[in-house]
Amino acid sequence: MSPEITGIVSIVVLLLLIFLRMPIGFAMALVGFAGFAYLGSIKGALRVIGMEPFATASNYMWGALALFILMGQFAFRAGIVERLYNTIYKWLGHLPGGLAIATIGACGGFSAVSASSLATAATMGAVALPEMKKYNYDPGLATGCIAAGGTLGILIPPSGIFIMYGILTETSISQLFLAGILPGILLTSLFIATILLQVLRKPNLAPSGPNVPIREKLGSVPGILDMAALIILVLGGLWGGFFTPNEAGAVGAAGALLIGLVRKKFTVKKFLDSISGSMRTTAMILVIVIGAMIYNRFLAVSMLPMWLASFVQDLPLPTVLITISILVIYALLGCVFDSGAIVLLTVPIFFPVIVALDINPIWFGVALTIMAEMGLITPPVGMNVYIIAGIATDVPMSTVFRGVLPFVIPMIVCLALLLIFPQIVLVLVNLLY
Repeated sequence: MSPEITGIVSIVVLLLLIFLRMPIGFAMALVGFAGFAYLGSIKGALRVIGMEPFATASNYMWGALALFILMGQFAFRAGIVERLYNTIYKWLGHLPGGLAIATIGACGGFSAVSASSLATAATMGAVALPEMKKYNYDPGLATGCIAAGGTLGILIPPSGIFIMYGILTETSISQLFLAGILPGILLTSLFIATILLQVLRKPNLAPSGPNVPIREKLGSVPGILDMAALIILVLGGLWGGFFTPNEAGAVGAAGALLIGLVRKKFTVKKFLDSISGSMRTTAMILVIVIGAMIYNRFLAVSMLPMWLASFVQDLPLPTVLITISILVIYALLGCVFDSGAIVLLTVPIFFPVIVALDINPIWFGVALTIMAEMGLITPPVGMNVYIIAGIATDVPMSTVFRGVLPFVIPMIVCLALLLIFPQIVLVLVNLLY
């Protein structure tokens, strides 16, 4: 077989192994090793699997991902998220669907310190679900808004997906973080609009909560100060040039820990749970990354990405149609793959196409992330849905999927707006860089 055909066959074999439930990282490593040995030599393939794990894991930039995950763990156990949610609830809880709107707002706030959609969904599920049950919210709306709000964790900076994409494509992680702000605010607003439309159409979905006196509302404002201080400290220092991404993650984790200690929310057990939780998550990601890097070495030898870029570039189609086609492929992959795996598996294949079409890599990184978000709430995988279903044990999985599907529409609308008005992504980057 020619190298290009070998590359195509490898993708088919890889998908087959994943559907047979082989862990994604090991599947990519195995196919990459076998493909490299077939096109090169056994000796060369052994050299790749001998060197790549250390070369990948020792990359300085992966430290940023681990530290941002740790910051999210500390922020949750320090009660920062709970105080943020209570403040937003007191201001918005009396509106139709106010608790659900407060949940989306709190998801957006926690996303600014968590770097992970799964962590955002799990945290807000534990905080918000009991409150919505208390006020007789429809189970589908309650679980759906949390699962959808959790997806903001990989769009609003800091984002684990942006870090992976930046390392793989050698794109500035700081600029990707900056580019995610306005789309994140836009998508948050569209989620809130979706809740309002549902509740106005069917008021029984979300009974209004009590109208809190203005004095109590003002008294709750300090509840957002901890989160605001962390966001200003981390993102302000990053974009102000005071911190590298790694240093920003370290400062943010230390800041979240300090807040927990000052407020006397931390115990030795909570500290150890935070460390072990972040270590498990980071280790899981690194296994997938190492497998992806081995597979990417084989793809480079197969010349498949370069062949695909040349083929697409010669198609008699407008760039926007090719871009939409690529994004549709991401939507389909999102139905069966984890968001991180999608990025690690496909970016080496599609990024040469993006470069050949002269599409801004910052814009594409944001668009790809929104498609990965969509995959987190669409069947059959929908990782955020499984997370929420695990927390809301009395709510059937079908009800959670029914509740979350309306939130796919604002994601499509958001992506369409970014296609029509790409400056939504690029305006802040152009201003600061």
